[in-house]
Amino acid sequence: MSQPSRTVPILNLNAQYQSIQTELEATILEVLRSGHYILGKHVAALEEKVAALCGAKYGIGVANGTDALLLALWALDIGPGDEVITSPFTFAATVEAIALRGATPVFVDIDPDSFNIEPSAIEKAITKRTKAIMPVHLYGLPAQMDPINAIAQRYGLKVIEDNAQGIGATYKGRATGGLSDLACTSFYPTKNLGAAGDAGMIVTSDAALNDRLRSIRAHGMRRRYYHDELGVNSRLDELQAATLLVKLPHLAKWNSRRAEIAALYEKNLKHTPGIVTPSVSLAGGQRGQATEQVQHVYHQYTVRVQTKPHQNIGSGSSLMSSEEYLANSNRDAVIAGLSKQGIGSMCYYPVPLHLQTAFAYLGHKLGDFPISEHLSREVLSLPMYPELSDEDVHYVSDCLNTIMTTEIAPLAVPAPATSTVATVTSVVAPVPQTAAGVVL
Repeated sequence: MSQPSRTVPILNLNAQYQSIQTELEATILEVLRSGHYILGKHVAALEEKVAALCGAKYGIGVANGTDALLLALWALDIGPGDEVITSPFTFAATVEAIALRGATPVFVDIDPDSFNIEPSAIEKAITKRTKAIMPVHLYGLPAQMDPINAIAQRYGLKVIEDNAQGIGATYKGRATGGLSDLACTSFYPTKNLGAAGDAGMIVTSDAALNDRLRSIRAHGMRRRYYHDELGVNSRLDELQAATLLVKLPHLAKWNSRRAEIAALYEKNLKHTPGIVTPSVSLAGGQRGQATEQVQHVYHQYTVRVQTKPHQNIGSGSSLMSSEEYLANSNRDAVIAGLSKQGIGSMCYYPVPLHLQTAFAYLGHKLGDFPISEHLSREVLSLPMYPELSDEDVHYVSDCLNTIMTTEIAPLAVPAPATSTVATVTSVVAPVPQTAAGVVL
């Protein structure tokens, strides 16, 4: 077998490290020599700078992004008997945090172009037990925050942004993270602003929430050894904060390069049969370039590898299994073909959360959230990181074009639809009234 002409991994953290190696190593050595490793000056400086970036007053550094979500819910006193509305098409931590607080996750399906929660379906999911809405800025594209906030205000709900993938993105000229009561960010190493391990932050402009979050993250202490309430140990350490302070000044440049790479992918792939490139507009449709309303930061560059929709998923004992439904031989062939050419790719996320074993207790079934289910069959993320060269992007694009035109197209995949809603909603029989996400 011939060897690929080049190797393009899905992510290359070594390339980023090499670009800042001298400054980063000097800063880390400074921290090690200081003898101060927890909640020191670097953490304080990072909290101030990230809050400012997000347009918020306060930043609270925590151990990781999952803890950020958990503590945000905790600070709002959300727990058993409460409901939180969110998307089934996201990483598990979003919903895991709700469940760990003893609250009930209530799912609302997504917009098929943006991959984000569909605001028009949220009101149907609200009950007397609803306490908050948790939109996710998935892949780095902001959710539609104006209608979400309007709904929250109308019903007296709190809004918590899951900004783990969206730091640096903007919505109508305002930064994500500053568009709600609280916002949670992950600095996991693969993120656009990534630490050298786990780290996270909550940002808010509410002084009372800031005070309480600082207490909860340190065992309920406001003064050392005086515990006002139960809390946890979720403190951001100095080594991670120092790493992030070195990287933060580069974030805008890195995000700008991601947008350039996305535009090049769009140019190369927009006419590829069986491939739908990602939208950059708030409710889908426009592709390739940023709009005045939104700035996508492309944590992932995620295309759809189209496959024929299932015409009938069955019912009762004959209901198709989730594994059968979610299979996509076209996507499998693309992943294998790219791998043979030395190209990495990844599926974020192959199974929507309502069909995951961990959340089976919620009682959902295949067909409850058809858009999330169909897109889980099709999504595929291509290599995306600022250090990618234009030549790398052309190589990935050429290989994908070849696979789709010579291997997949003969299988008669559907052409990209002008309205993906029509395509997606045809995959199942009529859905019960509770499909919008109401938990009775």
